[in-house]
Amino acid sequence: MQLPEVELNIYNKNNPVEAKIVENRIVSKESSPNYVRHITFDVSGTDLVGRVCVGQSIGVMPPGEDEKGRPHKMRLYSVSSPSGGENGNPALISTTVKRTIEEYEGKIYLGVASNYLADLKPGDSVMLAGPSGKRFLLPEKKESYNYLFFATGTGIAPFRGMMLDLIRSGCSGSVALLFGCSYRTDLLYPDLFGEMEKDHPNVHYLTAVSREDRRADGSKKYVQTLLEDQRDLLQPILEQDNTLIYICGLKGMETGIYRELLRMGLPGYLEWKKDAPEPESLESTLKTLTDSELKKQIRTTERVFEEVY
Repeated sequence: MQLPEVELNIYNKNNPVEAKIVENRIVSKESSPNYVRHITFDVSGTDLVGRVCVGQSIGVMPPGEDEKGRPHKMRLYSVSSPSGGENGNPALISTTVKRTIEEYEGKIYLGVASNYLADLKPGDSVMLAGPSGKRFLLPEKKESYNYLFFATGTGIAPFRGMMLDLIRSGCSGSVALLFGCSYRTDLLYPDLFGEMEKDHPNVHYLTAVSREDRRADGSKKYVQTLLEDQRDLLQPILEQDNTLIYICGLKGMETGIYRELLRMGLPGYLEWKKDAPEPESLESTLKTLTDSELKKQIRTTERVFEEVY
């Protein structure tokens, strides 16, 4: 499997470039307690045109200074537009941004870059850098593979662009998006993915809403439990030698996925660094190991791609 060569840091934090906002729309439901936006930058006239690949990130330079009087640090956001650009326009680059509002010890903290971006309106200017990232990419011959995309929250951003890329390239392999969130109002781009599934028999859109959905045994549904709950659909895909796994979202989600893959006994995705436990002791081993211990004892193969934060 060969990943494409991509360009990096055409612009950097010391030499950013100005872009214009052309779209800033909510993609979470009106009743959601969270505000997630699809934001599109117009990079016309810059060296970014046609040179940003889905799976990469773009750097945003929020204005102002921190509490120490230093300029705010650059923040990276995953590209959610396909490699050909939003709506096929190579000058339009999109991302997915959650407005961050948190309470800590009785005080409200606002995400510097996320709230800055969320407040921008079409016509406003923003300073960008990048692109960055050369590993979390679709392979060169992308139409030759099957894909399982695991996402939570705004980790869905790269998969929006990747799935649009795959559909436009005529990929006939299986493409399954497994998305996890707390409430049904937090499903992102559901209409788009629902249409993809409806129009393309090889596309599967599976969701796990942890605080609303329940499994057959009454336990909560999470993105990793979809591997067991949808085993009849997913195992035949995972058993194929040309299937790739991509994981994007909150750090820690990957270990739950590892555990389910190990239980399924699927070779090709994970390797034990030392002697693997015997099948009859696997379950007890998985119950004994903490997430950090598990990560120390296994490694992912080249068929697994991660972008967790």
